[in-house]
Amino acid sequence: MKIQVLVAAMHQSDHSLIDKMNITTDAIVGNQCDFDSVEHFEHNSNKITYLNFKERGVGLNRNNTLMRADADVCLFADDDMVYCDGYANIIKEAFEQLPDADVIVFNLIEEVPTRYIIKKQTKVNYLNYLRYGTARVAVKLKGVKENAIYFNQCFGGGTEHCHGEDNLFLTACLKNKLKIYAVPQYIAKLTEERQSSWNTGYDEKYIRDQGYLYKAISRRWWRLLCLQDAVRKHRAYNMSALKAYRIMTELK
Repeated sequence: MKIQVLVAAMHQSDHSLIDKMNITTDAIVGNQCDFDSVEHFEHNSNKITYLNFKERGVGLNRNNTLMRADADVCLFADDDMVYCDGYANIIKEAFEQLPDADVIVFNLIEEVPTRYIIKKQTKVNYLNYLRYGTARVAVKLKGVKENAIYFNQCFGGGTEHCHGEDNLFLTACLKNKLKIYAVPQYIAKLTEERQSSWNTGYDEKYIRDQGYLYKAISRRWWRLLCLQDAVRKHRAYNMSALKAYRIMTELK
């Protein structure tokens, strides 16, 4: 089983990111920077490609790497991650133990945990998939490409809507009936050494973009999704549930 890491990065001026992230498999680095070039080289007998493009948008960046991927299993990564030693074997074993899996979600190590921690093997479905982000996801490339599943380029850092590209990717996987599992193994640590390019907190822009995200997920149920979000998170938004709901649903 061939493993390949697909990294969404910015402003890389050399190839040191490979060692910094402890990447020990093949990798494609989408480097959004201020010049255009494509570099192919070997690093510790692994094939590495750098796609240096004068573009912006995390969905576009991930698509650039995804459409050039050629492994059996691909991992989506950000440039502020460090992979655990032996991560390739952890991923191979997970897919061997779950032979029907098309997508597997893993845990990430954080000094101060903010992401949902998977404590036991779970089937991922429409009721629980929104808790998982792309940087903890491994996919069988065949299933993703055969179903033409890519990232929505209108959502995520550097785009009109500041977040949600990972939610929409998993939505597409579920709609295409790919089998998704979450497992408790850890594959990488988040260094969190750089500021988010989009997250300025729960301001009205963020809340309104939640509405756009839910509308993209389901034209039929998006208002109900906004309602449950407003009820669950209005304290974090520092406003009433009614006000949060109005911001999410009063879209242009």
